[in-house]
Amino acid sequence: MIEIFYKKDGQMMVSQSEADFAEISYDSVVWIDLFTPSGDEKRAVEMYLGTTIQNRAQAEEIEISSRFSETEKAIFANTSFLIPGPEEYNEETVSFILTDNILTTLRESPLKSFTDLQRRMMAFPKMYESGHVAFLSILEQRIDLDADMVELVSKEINQYNRKVSVGEDISEEFLIDINILQENTMLIRENIIDKQRVISSILKSANYPKEYQPRLNVLLKDISSLINHTDFGFERLEYLQNTVLGIINLDQNKIMKVFTLVSLMLMPPTLIASFFGMNVPFGKFFQNSGWAWVIIVVMMLASFYVIFRVFKSRKMF
Repeated sequence: MIEIFYKKDGQMMVSQSEADFAEISYDSVVWIDLFTPSGDEKRAVEMYLGTTIQNRAQAEEIEISSRFSETEKAIFANTSFLIPGPEEYNEETVSFILTDNILTTLRESPLKSFTDLQRRMMAFPKMYESGHVAFLSILEQRIDLDADMVELVSKEINQYNRKVSVGEDISEEFLIDINILQENTMLIRENIIDKQRVISSILKSANYPKEYQPRLNVLLKDISSLINHTDFGFERLEYLQNTVLGIINLDQNKIMKVFTLVSLMLMPPTLIASFFGMNVPFGKFFQNSGWAWVIIVVMMLASFYVIFRVFKSRKMF
């Protein structure tokens, strides 16, 4: 699918056919959005712009350190957008190409920041004089969405902190959930840093208009703030994980303590029972008296009681 946004008589127009390139003035085009384009659509855009457009596989294979490049005529930038899912985040690689005043984007998934930009461009055409403004708007909207994801993770961390504070039962699933939060936080942080690299590279570019540098600098400040928030989230998750592991160790130690004390309390009665259970004569009284077994039971109970009182006095129970 292709959508061509161009200006005509002060209004923003949109075309969904590459055949309309022949009728659209080059200087009036603001944005060409390629969403899972066909081969014909992609070739038509390449001929119209006089440049080559990378396919999805090529964009994903590019090393993170080389996701920005430029020629005398065009700027190429690739970055990842996170798509929140029910259990995990998915990454969508988006390619940006800036040729003259035209922005060209290539993507394979629907993205909220793109939908919002399309709606604003149709409502406020005067705000989007060139593709450079459209590019900045996408980045600004995307960073706002990243901030929402960071805030959502922070709220989840608060919920787990409250569960630990009120003494809720901690299970293996609790630790798994914390680990998932750590992975999501790491993914968000890497995604934000990826945009930071792209924006920093654009600031150094001689092809990008200097008049937009203040907006780019504001974006960098916002990104730095988000990175600090994710770092703080990591620290909280590590502290929470250590606290949970400490609680689990304490519970296990309590169980082991109970088993140990019970074993010690049963040791004297067991020793007495073993002693009198040997096939050795212990005198006429124990051989002939019917009270022998009563005396043995009393000795066992007495030894058990004495040990119990000793442990109780030392507050070992």
